[in-house]
Amino acid sequence: MRTLEELVNKEDPGWPVIKEWIDMAKNKVEILPCEPKRAQESLLKTQVTTRSLMGAIVYETGGLLIDHGWIRILGSGSEQIKRTLPDWNKGKTFSEFGEPAPYLLVADDMLGGLFAINGGMLGQDAGNMYYFAPESLKWLPMNMGYSQFLLFCFETDMNEFYAGLRWQNWQEDAKDFPADYAYSFVPFLWTKEGADINTVSRKAIAIEEVYSFNMEMKDSLF
Repeated sequence: MRTLEELVNKEDPGWPVIKEWIDMAKNKVEILPCEPKRAQESLLKTQVTTRSLMGAIVYETGGLLIDHGWIRILGSGSEQIKRTLPDWNKGKTFSEFGEPAPYLLVADDMLGGLFAINGGMLGQDAGNMYYFAPESLKWLPMNMGYSQFLLFCFETDMNEFYAGLRWQNWQEDAKDFPADYAYSFVPFLWTKEGADINTVSRKAIAIEEVYSFNMEMKDSLF
């Protein structure tokens, strides 16, 4: 395991690049504050340098809220996003900190969709991003790395990416939606009966429960 001194890059940090992108972003981006000690602990657990953009997000922020909080990019935790990136992955994608992960969960959305870096389990394109789509229970390749994923979050028309998955007046629900929760839908979005997002019922539950249920359903149905 590398030390904090080895992980913090003072000569060529990634954060100024991210900050410049955020300043020019088309989508609303909220930078959540971090607590320095927790940020240091999270960086040590993640074992990536702050020259990398993922390391910079972990070390410099408590996370990012994208498009009114619809997407939550994980950092070192805050009042709004209590989860840290490494702690959220422990027990899901690896057992002990420092272990190689088959994939690494780096962000999620209000639907319970997951964004992950492929560690080799999701396809031949290790290092690329995948999206776990709650309407199909499948991991879909995004054909981009983490850096491009940040630009995707800042620049993409999310109404287009989430076509058919945003209900009327979703912005009202997003305003005060807790970032450690996601919606559970009935009928399920992957069923024929759940195809119309405006007619299904939805309930906010802990993202931990949504994750566990969706993974269980994925394994049992496919």
